[in-house]
Amino acid sequence: MTVAIDILLWIAVGALALFARMRGRVLLRDGAREGLIEFAKLLPRICIGVIGAGFVAEALPNDAIVPWVGPDSGLIGTAIATVGGALTPGGPVIGFSIGAAMLKSGAGAPQVIAYSTAWALYALHRLVIFEVPMMPARMVWLRAAVSLPLPFLAAAFATLLGQP
Repeated sequence: MTVAIDILLWIAVGALALFARMRGRVLLRDGAREGLIEFAKLLPRICIGVIGAGFVAEALPNDAIVPWVGPDSGLIGTAIATVGGALTPGGPVIGFSIGAAMLKSGAGAPQVIAYSTAWALYALHRLVIFEVPMMPARMVWLRAAVSLPLPFLAAAFATLLGQP
């Protein structure tokens, strides 16, 4: 499955490069340069996050994770994971690394899905640091409020669809 995703991503990159080339050599060159610069910036962070997730997964005792967010923790475990996702600061390297570490330590897939969904939708640090200064506070809190049930719905759908 991951190989198929990799192939699809490379096809998308190739198609974008072809479109850029059709619009001009300068666009292709500038796009490739910007992409390589972003890649060079992001690669060390990804490496650190993945290696750090491995350390976190090994350091976390299974008997401490499983009762709280394990497969049998149910709605309470989903709520704990949702709060954890909302309180997790940082970007995708941090959020997804913690989710991977939780899975390796015995957390349930629906609970990790709730964690990731909450982190993506309403991490509190992003609400306060980025959204409130840029948009009316009432709109930000309304957006966060209507997003509250989504981690629980994602976990419920994951349970219905089966374990990965």
